[in-house]
Amino acid sequence: MADLDTADLRILRAVAQRGSFTGAAAELGYTQSAISRRVAAMERAAGRTLFRRERVGAQLTEAGEVLLGHAGVALAALDAAARELEVLGQRRAAPVRIGAFGSAAAGIVPQALATVALEHPGLTTTLREGTTAVTLRALRAGAIDLALVASTPPFGPVDAREPALVPEVLSERELMLAVGAGHRLAGRRTVRVEELVGERWIAARSEGEERLLGVWPGLAGTPDLAYVARDWLTKLRFVASGAAITTIPGVLLPALPPGVQALRVVDGPRERRRLLLVRAPTTTPSDAAIDAVAEALRRAATAAP
Repeated sequence: MADLDTADLRILRAVAQRGSFTGAAAELGYTQSAISRRVAAMERAAGRTLFRRERVGAQLTEAGEVLLGHAGVALAALDAAARELEVLGQRRAAPVRIGAFGSAAAGIVPQALATVALEHPGLTTTLREGTTAVTLRALRAGAIDLALVASTPPFGPVDAREPALVPEVLSERELMLAVGAGHRLAGRRTVRVEELVGERWIAARSEGEERLLGVWPGLAGTPDLAYVARDWLTKLRFVASGAAITTIPGVLLPALPPGVQALRVVDGPRERRRLLLVRAPTTTPSDAAIDAVAEALRRAATAAP
């Protein structure tokens, strides 16, 4: 293992996080063939296969999981050392890295970063948007410091792997419905599930159990999924135009554009969504910069409508 260097560890982390050699190459600025060569060299040094090469990407083997755990610790330690050296040199500290799913990135993070800029003017941050699964992988790989992720009933552990991640519930809100100003339901505050039958929807397909993100769960019959889009700006512009309706989590309410109204669905099972702040387990002293950003995120989540 003496043949592994810092660049190798970053390549290992990037492939694990992105799920493919091509994705890791794009992130790190290498060619795909260079990534393949470095992974092969790491596997020779380790004496084990680190990734299963699959048709749609690359997945860590058990040996890869072991090495990634140690790589994350080593890279985190190097990043911490860099922060301390920057402080000694009176330079700006490295940014606190946030990962968040789309609606939290739009509805919670901007207010939190405004608070950070006001209260900690020397502290910088970065944001990486991604699905909950991608964000948790990035957190485990040491690519981000804080993760904002979503959780749907039945509420359980955010991750079953060891060592366990450390989640904190920031809020729990009802799923709501978004309609345009000219929609037949506009002007109302509530709606019943039966009134949604026959509506046209704009939604995103999900990797998880909630297959259509944007269609009301458990709606009778086959929903008219007219449009598929993951980007929230696209979805809400379609809603504003009257072309379709969609569901929205409560964390997105601060970011609703003009011409879009939120309604509560008052019958049927209560659809709830939790917003979680997740950190990686650590035995090192708490990082004051990360703590400051975490506190700003808590306050933004509490202040949201």
